[in-house]
Amino acid sequence: MNNGYVAAAVYWALVEDGPTGDVTTDACVDYTARVSARIVAKQPGVLAGMEFAREAFQQCGAECLMLAKDGDLVNPGDVVIQMEQQPARAVLKGERVALNFLGHLAGIATMARRFAQAVEGTGAVILDTRKTTPGLRVAEKAAVKAGGGQNHRQGLSDGILIKENHIRAAGAIGVALQRALSVAPDDLFVEVEVTNLNELGEAMDSGAKVVLLDNMSIEEMRQAVKLTRARDVKTEASGGVNLENVRQIAETGVDYISIGWITHSSPTLDLSLLVDYEAKHDEVFDI
Repeated sequence: MNNGYVAAAVYWALVEDGPTGDVTTDACVDYTARVSARIVAKQPGVLAGMEFAREAFQQCGAECLMLAKDGDLVNPGDVVIQMEQQPARAVLKGERVALNFLGHLAGIATMARRFAQAVEGTGAVILDTRKTTPGLRVAEKAAVKAGGGQNHRQGLSDGILIKENHIRAAGAIGVALQRALSVAPDDLFVEVEVTNLNELGEAMDSGAKVVLLDNMSIEEMRQAVKLTRARDVKTEASGGVNLENVRQIAETGVDYISIGWITHSSPTLDLSLLVDYEAKHDEVFDI
């Protein structure tokens, strides 16, 4: 992620949240008021999105002291961001956007960590997918890495992944794959989806070097791994993966396990912003 991406994402989130300003804060809080505040974790997890939180407060006019970084483990009560005597209006205006980014991305990192831990020792690598929030893919994929997973292709330009609808449109696995291999440069990976062992055989006979095993049973995956290893073909398992079955899938010997759920359905990590009870003012506010 670069600074421009973070700044733009935060800018539009703030516009969405308060297109004409924060009317509640402006109505209730004197413009001279300053507060100290902190963001505190309320449950255990893995942090991600810290730069988005900082940027949200900065764009509103408040400075932060970052006490943790993406990838850090947190426990309930841990303070991750501290603000000392900052403009109260800026803190309150940036609060929800900062927490939304932080909670969402930390939730993804936390679940990525849980999946990665579940397959430790098997050699399988946990991957994300393109099932991401529009406009936030870079951030969500960065969160996956912060949690210990790895990134699949960033987008349609980064690799050839021939799936069921491509195959139907092309006419057959072999046709689609041979066309792809004939035009793909050496630095662009080519992968093809298969749903059974017959399709796997067709894919390998057509030159596949990476295959996506889609919604196969555990026994089918074991057989597929044996067949692919004999021909130096890499395997990726996908479809129906959860924390209850991911270890069993990994133990079939697949090289990768891709899980769209991590980015599209991970629960938000619970964090809160706590403001000191009494604000300080540069002058007495006279209504």
